Amino acid sequence: MSRILVIDDQSDVRAMISIVLRVHHFEIVEAASAAAALKAFEDSSFDLAIVDIFLQGTSGLDLIRTMRERVPNLPVVAISGMTALDFVSASPELSDVICLQKPFRPKDLVRAIDAANASLRRPVAAAR
Repeated sequence: MSRILVIDDQSDVRAMISIVLRVHHFEIVEAASAAAALKAFEDSSFDLAIVDIFLQGTSGLDLIRTMRERVPNLPVVAISGMTALDFVSASPELSDVICLQKPFRPKDLVRAIDAANASLRRPVAAAR
């Protein structure tokens, strides 16, 4: 079962995301702040992170960068209801982050997770 870290400062958004993902058989850990997310990230491993770009007092982009320093190929879905997320993919180190605008439908969330996982798959070299 894949483990996903869901970071959003709105409890209703975290709850909705968690319900959708549990239905799809993901194991979910929720964090309401960047500090809580980093603590969870240090204490355990995750297969993917869903990060709100505008967290109270912290930039979600900074949080993504910090997590990626520790796990460079961590698949990430960035979410935001406040702005278009085009600026995320313009940053070279975040070009493979999948962006999702709030509000989104459950199937859009699942597609974004699939796309984030696919964006980091590297072809395996054939054995010689």
